[in-house]
Amino acid sequence: MNKKDEIRHKVWDALVENKLGRFPFPLHHRIPNFKGAEQATKHIIAMDVYKEANVVKVNPDSPQLPLRAQVLRDGKMLLIPTPRLKDGFVQIKPEWVPKGEERKAASLKHMNSYGKVLALSEMPQIDLIVVGSVAMHRDGRRLGKGEGYADREYAIIRELGNRAVPVITSVHSTQVVEDDIPRDPYDLTADWIVTEEGLIETKTPYEKPTGILWEHVTEEEKQAMPVLQDVWEITHK
Repeated sequence: MNKKDEIRHKVWDALVENKLGRFPFPLHHRIPNFKGAEQATKHIIAMDVYKEANVVKVNPDSPQLPLRAQVLRDGKMLLIPTPRLKDGFVQIKPEWVPKGEERKAASLKHMNSYGKVLALSEMPQIDLIVVGSVAMHRDGRRLGKGEGYADREYAIIRELGNRAVPVITSVHSTQVVEDDIPRDPYDLTADWIVTEEGLIETKTPYEKPTGILWEHVTEEEKQAMPVLQDVWEITHK
């Protein structure tokens, strides 16, 4: 087990032992749904970077569902990556969602019924990005569940010409660790960590990717994630 996996398992184990997780189970090998996710959402929506955003991209995992629903209630456009980025991104405009159905619309099960899959050429400028995490360091280094989707999503957005925007992650305070998280050049860092207790501004010294590091992308990955091939064709015409 490598150092990143050791840290992930330590966090997953701590959440289980302290009964800080919620459905879906097991908490291991996923972005864990932590108790206090609703409180973390309240902290996020009070932030200026959230209030000023018109288009917000939020990961599709369970602990960020309260935030995705609130984005729609607040009249903002929501972008959700499809699982494993199979189809790119789903766009949900608030006017497409009947009042009171925001949580259903923002759920993984129903998002396609209320939204539509965007062609990459149709991607709007994103103002704020929220990602799920397994472990976070106060300096902004993060660990997801180990499959690299948040890193790739950010890189794709930048490759397509989106400006650099703030990145927030919401986690339980137990998921904020002191471990020296290893970092690769394609790893995404967070500007803000939001827990049930409040905000941590990371003032991260680490540069975020400015696009896809194609030398790290294999042909197998392009086949498994067709959106990568689409981005390649758009950006290498």
